[in-house]
Amino acid sequence: MNILDTLVLLLYFGVLMVVGIIGIKKAKSEKDFLLAGSRLGYFSHVGCLAAVIIGGAATMGSTTLGYDVGISGFWFVSMMGFGIAALGLFVVNKIGGYEVFTISQMLGKRFGEGTQLISAIVTSIYTLMIVVTQVIGMGNVIHVLLGWPVIPSMFIGGGIVLFYTILGGMWSITLTDIIQFAVMTIGVFFIMFPYSVDSVGGLTVLFNSMPESHNSLTNIGWDRIFQYFLLYFFGLMVSQDIWQRVFTAKNQKVMKSSAVSAGVYSVFYALALSIVGMCALVLLPNLGDSQSAFTSLALEILPPGLLGLVLASVCSALMSNASGAIFASATLITNDIIKVYAKKEMTDKDVIKTSRIVTLGLGVLSIIFSIWIQNILVALDMAYAILSGAIFVPLIIGLYWKRVTSKAAFYSIIASSLVIFITFMIYGITSTLPIIYGLITGVIVIVSLTLLNPSAIQIHESTLKTTNQK
Repeated sequence: MNILDTLVLLLYFGVLMVVGIIGIKKAKSEKDFLLAGSRLGYFSHVGCLAAVIIGGAATMGSTTLGYDVGISGFWFVSMMGFGIAALGLFVVNKIGGYEVFTISQMLGKRFGEGTQLISAIVTSIYTLMIVVTQVIGMGNVIHVLLGWPVIPSMFIGGGIVLFYTILGGMWSITLTDIIQFAVMTIGVFFIMFPYSVDSVGGLTVLFNSMPESHNSLTNIGWDRIFQYFLLYFFGLMVSQDIWQRVFTAKNQKVMKSSAVSAGVYSVFYALALSIVGMCALVLLPNLGDSQSAFTSLALEILPPGLLGLVLASVCSALMSNASGAIFASATLITNDIIKVYAKKEMTDKDVIKTSRIVTLGLGVLSIIFSIWIQNILVALDMAYAILSGAIFVPLIIGLYWKRVTSKAAFYSIIASSLVIFITFMIYGITSTLPIIYGLITGVIVIVSLTLLNPSAIQIHESTLKTTNQK
């Protein structure tokens, strides 16, 4: 990569740090720091949601799948898009009136502190694992592009994200995400996609050059599509980093419309990058590692300057995902564990200070884990499996069935988590059976305990503080 592209990338990093400093002035209250004051309009909210959905794994993974299996690689990120759209269509109207910052906080108001604690632990582990994955990705991208050693590259990439997240909280994340969304969109849709298609002679030539299987929407296999559905469709609907972004909207109408729009954007993003991966197969058929398809193709076809911008878009996807995930994990620990069990009387300043300290601790921990763990994809799949299999059932059933008891929700999470871990050991981490068994266990436990203990029904509606959405 030449000096111009290096300068573009370094300039981009500098802009993010400056925006993080600007965010300090806006984060004056707990709601400002955790939810950007819940003041975002439609366009800014769409950008933030799309940025947190589409991470480095989504960008690089879709291109890799396009190279390996063709157009059917779009199912990976599309399931995330379908999940966020379903959240907007079917869940937002149920959660929009709750005065909460986290999923666990809402479960706590609905089912009690025990359920709040166990769900906070499960979801904070999941979000932290996402951070580790993104830090590894940032380290590898910076290593390849700038030629720096991998470990210092992880420190630099993770350190930049940590810097602006600690300073301004959700306001800094929001401001940087809007920039990152713009860079991602320009880099993928207006540069990488058209340059890739033009380099192979157009879409007609591309599809005619592909093996017949690569033009099939189901070439990836129905079992893999179903696995993505279980992991990402359900997972995105109950993911803390997604929920926290949803709550930054100024009203329910914005929440719903922007969630659906971000879902549609994700599907087009997946299609574009799957086609980019197919172009890489035509132009670079002998790649030793298909995971390098995106960066290898960019280095092959893009002129100086544009190359730096496109590679900045990859870093944007990694950083936006990492910042949202680390802040979500810090919010869970601060609001659902420390504030509930250690220091109940906290002012807004106390919450902000504690959140910053927790974010710093988690950031350092995630960087250490990134350096220590060579392959985090296994752990990430397990985290998504627990999130989908253990949290989805009590959350969604609890929202729609008001008779569900605190005991039923609590033991549903415990039982589902145990079943998932046990069946992972039996069937292996690539199997979809643990998620299915976890969901089934959750339904059986929550329904049976609710029906068998009618005298124990505890509907906490009187404790819920609702707000009128304008």
